[in-house]
Amino acid sequence: MSTIPRAAALALRLAQVAFATIVAGIVGYYIHVLGSEGDGWPIGRWIFVEALAGLSIMLGCVLMIPNLFGWFVWPIDIIISLAWFAAFGNLINALDGTLCGQISDIGSFSGTGADCAQWQAGESFAFLSGIAWLVTGFWGLFYVWRADQQRLGYWTGRYAV
Repeated sequence: MSTIPRAAALALRLAQVAFATIVAGIVGYYIHVLGSEGDGWPIGRWIFVEALAGLSIMLGCVLMIPNLFGWFVWPIDIIISLAWFAAFGNLINALDGTLCGQISDIGSFSGTGADCAQWQAGESFAFLSGIAWLVTGFWGLFYVWRADQQRLGYWTGRYAV
């Protein structure tokens, strides 16, 4: 692999870690602020997002090491991407029936003084994280497919008489 794809792969992994860190900070703040307000179901969903952000930070840092795993971790990338899209859905669903439910509303979240724009930023970075993981997954799948095609041509061409 040449220098440009390696640099792009490193930039994508850095973006994955950065997006997960931002989401972890924002959702962690809301768990702290709104955690003692009764219903445990939304908090459980947010804990899923926090756990996913922590896993993404850890995996993103480990997978940044060059030549450690190569491009053969594409199934992990796609699974984490699907989990991020589920987390994005959880964050969107958390606003259902609140004052922050509309995209143009940047007022207070549930009357606590917490800013709706921060929550919407967390949603946006969750979506971006899902996209970044999906891109690395399909990119890894492409490299595996390309290596398979090159190897297939090598073996069948070698024994042709």
